[in-house]
Amino acid sequence: MSLTKWAHDLAESVLAESLPRRWAHVQGVARRARELRPILSEPDADLLEAAAFLHDIGYAPELVDTGFHPLDGARFLRQQKGADERVVNLVAHHSCALLEAEERGLRQDLETEFRLERPELVDALVYCDMTTTPDGTPTDSKARVGEIVDRYGPDTLVGRFIQRAAPEIHAATARVRAQLEEAHA
Repeated sequence: MSLTKWAHDLAESVLAESLPRRWAHVQGVARRARELRPILSEPDADLLEAAAFLHDIGYAPELVDTGFHPLDGARFLRQQKGADERVVNLVAHHSCALLEAEERGLRQDLETEFRLERPELVDALVYCDMTTTPDGTPTDSKARVGEIVDRYGPDTLVGRFIQRAAPEIHAATARVRAQLEEAHA
């Protein structure tokens, strides 16, 4: 079984019924990942698509431990047969997770348990996640950050984190867009 198929099936098994909107989002993020194939090597493209399917697996009710979905998801994945360490690391650190971990008092746990992947893969997953709505449709990073602030509130833990992360989110999406434009030129 391919890494991407394994990731799809695992994510579907824990998200589709319990969190259908989250499942729609991760499917949209995976579609975005497929759009980035022209700027990635074949192995990196497969890693990115697998991470896209799995990045929000830590929201599944049966996997919640700390309440911080990147850490809960990565810890779960680390225990799964067939899990690629690089995919697990991408899930752990997706979309500026270190900043949210800091807000939650979990930064040291995240940093010591999971290493950061190469910047181009980190950027690519930020792009895929932050240009996809909660319903799985394309958007831009400014609208996505605004939606998150509106949904959680500006003074909540998630609201504070996403506002702090916004400059890096926008920069990462701009870097990926520039690579796509260059590849299609």
